[in-house]
Amino acid sequence: MSRTGPISQDGYPSSSPPSTDNQHDPFSNSNSQRRYYDNESDNVDYGRRDTYASDSSNPGLNEQNFYDQNGTYDPYPPQDTDSDVDVYGQKYPPSAESISAGQPRMGQPDSSTPTFMDYGAPAGAREAYPAWSSERQIPLSKEEIEDIFLDLTQKFGFQRDSMRNMFDFLMQLLDSRASRMSPNQALLTLHADYIGGHNANYRKWYFAAQLDLDDAIGHVQNPGLTRLKSKRGKDKKQSHEKSLNNALERWRQAMHNMSQYDRLRQIALYLLLWGEAAQVRFVPECLCFIFKCADDYYRSSECQNRVEPVPEGLYLKNVIKPLYRFMRDQGYEVLDGKFVRKEKDHDEIIGYDDVNQLFWYPEGIARIVLTDKVCSCEISISFKVDKIQQARLVDLPPAQRWMKFNQVDWNRAFFKTYYEKRSFGHLLVNFNRIWVIHIAMYYFYTAFNSPTIYQTNPSSPALTWSVTALGGAVATVIMIFATLAEFSYIPTTWNNSSHLTRRLVFLLITLGLTCGPTFYVVIAEHGSSRGGSLAFILGIVQFFISLVATLLFAVMPSGRMFGDRVAGKSRKYLASQTFTASYPSLERLPRIASILLWILVFGCKFTESYFFLTLSFKDPIRVMVHMKVQACNDKFFGNHLCTNQAAFTLTIMYIMDLVLFFLDTFLWYIIWNTVYSIGRSFSLGLSIWTPWKDIYTRLPKRIYAKLLATGDMEVKYKPKVLVSQIWNAIIISMYREHLLSIDHVQKLLYHQVDTGAGGRRSLRAPPFFIAQGDKTYKGEFFPAGSEAERRISFFAQSLTTAIPAPLPVDAMPTFTVLTPHYSEKTLLSLREIIREEDQNTRVTLLEYLKQLHPIEWENFVKDTKILAEESAMFNGPNPFAGDEKGQSKADDLPFYFIGFKSAAPEFTLRTRIWASLRAQTLYRTVSGMMNYSKAIKLLYRVENPEVVQLFGGNTDKLERELERMARRKFKFLVSMQRYSKFNKEEHENAEFLLRAYPDLQIAYLEEEPPRKEGGDPRIFSSLIDGHSEFVPETGRRRPKFRIELPGNPILGDGKSDNQNHAIIFYRGEYLQLIDANQDNYLEECLKIRNILGEFEEYAVSTQSPYAQWGHKDFKKPPVAIVGAREYIFSENIGILGDLAAGKEQTFGTLAARSMAWIGGKLHYGHPDFLNGLYMSTRGGVSKAQKGLHLNEDIYAGMNAFGRGARIKHTEYYQCGKGRDLGFGTILNFQTKIGTGMGEQMLSREYYYLGTQLPIDRFLTFYYGHPGFHINNMLVILSVQIFIVTLVFLGTLNSQLVICKFTDQGAFLGQPGCYNLVPVFDWIRRCIISIFLVFMISFLPLFLQELVERGTVKAVIRLAKQFGSLSPVFEIFSTQIYTHSILSNLTLGGAREFLRWMCRGNSRSHNNSWIGYCRLSRTMITGYKKKRLGHPSEKLSGDVPRAGWRAVLFSEVIFPVFMAVLFVIAYMFVKSFPGSNGKQPPSPLIRIAVISLGPIVWNAAVLLTLFIFSLFLGPMLEATLPNFGTMMAFIAHVLGAIGMIGFFEFLWFLELWDVSHAVLGLIAVIAIQRAIHKILIAVFLSREFKHDETNRAWWSGRWYGRGLGTHVMSQPPREFLVKIIELSLWSSDLLLGHLLLFMLTPPILIPYFDRFHATILCESDANLN
Repeated sequence: MSRTGPISQDGYPSSSPPSTDNQHDPFSNSNSQRRYYDNESDNVDYGRRDTYASDSSNPGLNEQNFYDQNGTYDPYPPQDTDSDVDVYGQKYPPSAESISAGQPRMGQPDSSTPTFMDYGAPAGAREAYPAWSSERQIPLSKEEIEDIFLDLTQKFGFQRDSMRNMFDFLMQLLDSRASRMSPNQALLTLHADYIGGHNANYRKWYFAAQLDLDDAIGHVQNPGLTRLKSKRGKDKKQSHEKSLNNALERWRQAMHNMSQYDRLRQIALYLLLWGEAAQVRFVPECLCFIFKCADDYYRSSECQNRVEPVPEGLYLKNVIKPLYRFMRDQGYEVLDGKFVRKEKDHDEIIGYDDVNQLFWYPEGIARIVLTDKVCSCEISISFKVDKIQQARLVDLPPAQRWMKFNQVDWNRAFFKTYYEKRSFGHLLVNFNRIWVIHIAMYYFYTAFNSPTIYQTNPSSPALTWSVTALGGAVATVIMIFATLAEFSYIPTTWNNSSHLTRRLVFLLITLGLTCGPTFYVVIAEHGSSRGGSLAFILGIVQFFISLVATLLFAVMPSGRMFGDRVAGKSRKYLASQTFTASYPSLERLPRIASILLWILVFGCKFTESYFFLTLSFKDPIRVMVHMKVQACNDKFFGNHLCTNQAAFTLTIMYIMDLVLFFLDTFLWYIIWNTVYSIGRSFSLGLSIWTPWKDIYTRLPKRIYAKLLATGDMEVKYKPKVLVSQIWNAIIISMYREHLLSIDHVQKLLYHQVDTGAGGRRSLRAPPFFIAQGDKTYKGEFFPAGSEAERRISFFAQSLTTAIPAPLPVDAMPTFTVLTPHYSEKTLLSLREIIREEDQNTRVTLLEYLKQLHPIEWENFVKDTKILAEESAMFNGPNPFAGDEKGQSKADDLPFYFIGFKSAAPEFTLRTRIWASLRAQTLYRTVSGMMNYSKAIKLLYRVENPEVVQLFGGNTDKLERELERMARRKFKFLVSMQRYSKFNKEEHENAEFLLRAYPDLQIAYLEEEPPRKEGGDPRIFSSLIDGHSEFVPETGRRRPKFRIELPGNPILGDGKSDNQNHAIIFYRGEYLQLIDANQDNYLEECLKIRNILGEFEEYAVSTQSPYAQWGHKDFKKPPVAIVGAREYIFSENIGILGDLAAGKEQTFGTLAARSMAWIGGKLHYGHPDFLNGLYMSTRGGVSKAQKGLHLNEDIYAGMNAFGRGARIKHTEYYQCGKGRDLGFGTILNFQTKIGTGMGEQMLSREYYYLGTQLPIDRFLTFYYGHPGFHINNMLVILSVQIFIVTLVFLGTLNSQLVICKFTDQGAFLGQPGCYNLVPVFDWIRRCIISIFLVFMISFLPLFLQELVERGTVKAVIRLAKQFGSLSPVFEIFSTQIYTHSILSNLTLGGAREFLRWMCRGNSRSHNNSWIGYCRLSRTMITGYKKKRLGHPSEKLSGDVPRAGWRAVLFSEVIFPVFMAVLFVIAYMFVKSFPGSNGKQPPSPLIRIAVISLGPIVWNAAVLLTLFIFSLFLGPMLEATLPNFGTMMAFIAHVLGAIGMIGFFEFLWFLELWDVSHAVLGLIAVIAIQRAIHKILIAVFLSREFKHDETNRAWWSGRWYGRGLGTHVMSQPPREFLVKIIELSLWSSDLLLGHLLLFMLTPPILIPYFDRFHATILCESDANLN
């Protein structure tokens, strides 16, 4: 059969399908070992493919004059013949498969059970893809599609298993789409989504990279390329720049005219390329370019005339491997045969985004050159190439580019397109509008209220206007610095920097306008004759110019100034707009709400800040500006310290006030965002305060109306009958989970009862539904406060909201749940459950879980006893049973104690499962998510009673039919990266999962040794499920698919790479991303069809996507992500669990609700649903560059948002989620979040969002994401500046006579007093502000709890949090966040007290104080490059060396500045005469002696001990193995004594004056800190990766340590290190004991330990 379609206008001639009369099975495994295969026959006649005939027979191109060009354009000129030998041209012998004919077409592959068919039914009994069956007028049969895949595989050299996988992928996709629309429309819309439609990424890229011009005009005249050569000013407005709309119309026409065969072939080609792309999937536009070249090649006569197939795996070898190797080699190098991480930071690594952006612009594509040198000759259309120049890929005709991929020199092509330098400049560039709004406004306010600084006497209004107007200059200066910083992050190649230069010139002019007049006004007003009206008018004009400039810089995105990257019409900015600024527009109401939110926030903020912060600061400024301290003198500085001390203090106070000015905004944001969110919850009907007191009474009606696809049902049964099946299934599932006892179940189920009339029976609704309204009903339906109550109440409440209507089950889309797994627990072992963890714990895990879930344990035990009795009946008498009838309860003790009496595996396994379902295990996740399968079967059975009747009581057949439907609509894929390397226990647990849930699919990595010596090992991505058979030789399951990868896929931080290698095995249209610590419930799974309806793809348009451009059915921005709520199931496990749950409630629910409404939700977490097709064509479900994409999931959200997709949030669906609950794990988690946020601030996504979003959406993005963390940093900064302010005010307070006033404000005359009363009032206000900022963070949680659970529970929860001092924990968290971000932005990277302090000196120990010291030091020094292969190297971590600029500022300048500040305060105090009237001795010398004394003492101690150990160590080592530890102990004790001794000496010198001694101590600490940091930063060389030098120092044995030639240089280096370490150790020891003594008093209170344990664990267990 031949299918010839019309010739298209856009280089897409329609084709005939290959012959379909071949008999062999393209998908059956063969015994042949060859890695290539042949066509059906050597004599296939390709003559029928007349559309691919010679160019002269292609009339379409010539008749249309192809894009109105003068003359004809030959789309496929002859191939150049001077290249190297071409693998495509080689002939290969036919494969064994082509010889063995006669196999059935769709035979079962011998690798496993049938991949594409129903497992339960015999082969061929049922269609594998029911919606794509012959009776439905399908455009192409399954066999024709098979042929397309086979043809493409033979033409391009794809792997056989990849072909089989992608065939199944596409068929399931077509089946999913065709189940709710006609097959023709399914294929059309799929092609529109992948290739040619309005929202297709390929189409957007095609025009962004100006390839329409490349295809139309030819490479020589491509304006993108000529732009490289043309000088500025020439060729300004070419006609083709205006003709984008014409080109789009021609594209639409070409797509419209394309045959369905060609459409399917294009989708198949794209999927085959994507399926083997590995890391290239992270660079979607690179994949588009590969597809373009492959598609052009396929349509060439050269490809069509080829008879011999190319070898299998050629695509992987020639196209993917070179790109993969380039990406891998950016971050890794080979040392001693192992891949080692290079010591390069992000700004030196060409990452995935840099690679991808090369393909955005025609100039980038023009950089792709071939490795072979070409002589001066003509290539294609008379294009001259120089002798030394490499041939560019674009200089070849489109059809020939694919052939040259194996010759591309990728190293020459790629370069950095954005520099992720570690610098605070990113905060300035990305968030410049935040700094402008706050700092300029603060200046306006403060300058107006600080007239005493600049006014003369009498005051001048002109001066007030002009000086206040300098706020505009402040805003302009911020913008100038931001622009200069932006220059350093963007490469100045191409035309990137032209708009920055223009902006800089404009800003300099604005600076002149906003600050120039002030010079004139100041000179005029200070002259003998005042400036008069001219100065006054100039001041006013200057003020209004400043106001306009400030408003402009505060509102307008910097990316839209001078070269609009967001909405500019020039083709130059099209790529940037398409991929970074296609933000989906908001509808009118949300947009108004968005703008109104920020008007409210800043309206309240500016009002409150003016009166509370600025106006109250007026008096302190007035009294301190002209304050000069008298009667003090210093030996070195004279009276300069005294006269300037008030000015120093005032400067610090100004900075303090500015920081509080920033904090205020976040406070108002929290208040108004909470108000919005609560208001939104009322409007959605989510609150218990809304008038829905009858949520249980109406629940049956809502189940019928909202969960069942009732519109499409022939109602042969009453709604009650249908609802009863759903409700009973929910209750029984809770019973099976041991949440409900049998008594509760009886009260909750629908029961059949006799009506009495003629033996008829009817359904009686459970009293539960009417009890809510019936006050007389007394009875308990479930235990109060239990999990069952929580779940049922949420389920009932959630159905009160408006939710999308469901489709019938057989019409619903197919979806996949994807869970990445690394080493998380799968199933708890018996040993872990019933054995105490260590000697200090007296509680086993099982005991702990029993105390947490007492009701569930009791139900479990009852069940187990029944089971044991039944088992005894079948298996004979129980050997443990007594003879007496009244059997004592003692016999039941084993059940209540460990859950079983007999140690038979089925009983022990039950206990293991019970515990695993209440811990954070993979089994819990799998069993929860498999509820989707149960839900689909239940809904299918309830909505299709005829199916039940059809099988007439044959439950096996019915169950098989239900299974088939569930398997067709839902897949669960776990990406078990380490599966092939599991130990015996892990493997048994995984096998248990597969046996329990045979439809569970596991993707894993399999490694094979290299084929030749010295080569890389071969790595495969494999897939198994519970139906895969075992291979007798290995005992492992045979994979269904086994696809070779170009190399090790784990190049990043792990999780995103793990997701990426498994993504090719997902099926259907949507993905749900789940972590391995989550859970799900049957009643939530019943809402799956409603959730998938949120993607707004249920309403099927009959219109073709290509019939007209911009049709409303296809124009709306697609929904990429649908967010959902998480319930933290560990919230009941102590106060830390409650805190974690509270944060999730506020961020994951309350904030997400309002942010999604006003278009600010970017983050996708888990359990969010993703549009699989949209995300997979745009770089995948997460980003994967090591370090940079630490919080991998948020980047996918930002990527989707920037490319034009919507992100929604749903309130009516929730999943369970676990959180780690130890202080240590919470610390690690918060460090990861903080470090991840630091990395985000470096990223280009933040740059695009920060410089391109309109102001209201920018503010929503900022305060919803980085603003929270920057606010944390400012909170900590405010506390630190506040302390410094107090120190300086304290020096004034202690040394000066303070004026006193009566309560009425009358002055009590004191000669020579200083008026600091207004300053002390201001300090009180500051304290209130800081506390308010801390306390306000609890407001959202309180209000959320109030709305969802009522007043009593809200008050109890808040009281519990305050009672357990959780605000103190919040301060601790804030400090962690701040430290993580600061250290990340500057440097990068991320027990028992005495034992931790002392271990690690005689043998290496990871968890030790010395190990931590080494690790933190190496951030500055870096590691030695040479690898010496010592076992302790694994302790070193992966820390890159910080840049010298970061080190200079953070480790040298800042500590020195702080030391100088505190020394000034100390010297001021000591510059007053003592009580005897004499001047005290020089404070500078005193402070120097006390600061340097301990360091010199430590040096002397260490030198003495070094000499001892050097001579005695080697001799005594045999008799005293702990000699090194002993020497270290002596040194540490002497160090601590020296530290205490010098402090006592200082106290003595200060004549026991505590205030002076403390001030001196603060100065000493600051000086010592500065000295330590300078020593580390300036004098220390790189660190060894092992800790041998530390042990050598104490033991005296330096030989045999593997130090090599460094043995002479290491002792002096280690001497310096030990001086620093000894000082740090002594101070840490003293600080630790100080904290210990502070915590001692509560221990003396009786039963305090029990009270503390109860608060932490909320358990009635007798924990001591």
